[in-house]
Amino acid sequence: MSRRVYDLPPLTALAAFETAARHLSFKNAAVELNVTPGAVSHQIRALEEELGASLFVRRHRGVDLTEEGDRLFSTLAESFVRISQRLREIRQRNEETRVTIGASSAVASLWTAKLLAGFWHEHPDITVDQLVSDTSFGIAPELDMFIRYGRDPNTAWDQHALYRDVLVLLASPELARSLQAPSLETLAAQRHIYLDSPDQSWTRWSDWFGALNCTLPQKQGVRVNNYMIGLYAAMDGLGLILGWRRLVDPMIRRGELAVVSHYSVPAPHWFYLVTRPEGELSEAARSLRDWLIEALSEPDAREG
Repeated sequence: MSRRVYDLPPLTALAAFETAARHLSFKNAAVELNVTPGAVSHQIRALEEELGASLFVRRHRGVDLTEEGDRLFSTLAESFVRISQRLREIRQRNEETRVTIGASSAVASLWTAKLLAGFWHEHPDITVDQLVSDTSFGIAPELDMFIRYGRDPNTAWDQHALYRDVLVLLASPELARSLQAPSLETLAAQRHIYLDSPDQSWTRWSDWFGALNCTLPQKQGVRVNNYMIGLYAAMDGLGLILGWRRLVDPMIRRGELAVVSHYSVPAPHWFYLVTRPEGELSEAARSLRDWLIEALSEPDAREG
């Protein structure tokens, strides 16, 4: 017979006994444990046989604890409470070192993946989970913070302005080379890639040309509902796309996209880091918040 370290009966039998003793009912214990009453009865019979003592007095309408059963129940209940408290402390410590940040697919792909790698090297004890969505996050219960373009009008969370970008025209390197010193009229006549997004904060072609006092002619273009898909379409030479210069800088540096012409427009909105109120942030979340504000608020941020 194998030696048991603490000389304990099977823990399943002890759990069945504690539950039945707490309810004074095999039937109700079975419901809580998601097993049959027969399974509970079998576990308790096996426990009584191993201990050589009766733990329950079986009656027609239920059960009562024997003196030995009452002593064992008191000890088990106290022990289970202490175990539960210690497990809760461990879970809380784990949760306090886990942070969840949300971002659009473009921001997640172009920024946060590399940014969070840098953060992790400085804070290896903090786990950061990413939640990617191209629709409004709202006040998602699992989120600690998220990055968005423009202030979020639908939240009472804290909003930290990061920086204001510049909007430029982007195209594949081949298309960009074919447009040497183009006029605004020439650019307006090109095929454009349009972003159809539920988030109305993203700047549109008409806004960009309007800021330069140029009228955009009514014409068909390529329409996408995801900015990253639009960037890939531009890489394939399907047309021009508006680019947030600092956001898309990784793709420009890799030679996947090129800036077309010298025309640029200050972005109407800033990028924001939206976080839970100070009192709701864990120490780990505050560390990530402060790190991101420092990294993204500087001209030479760490994402590049």
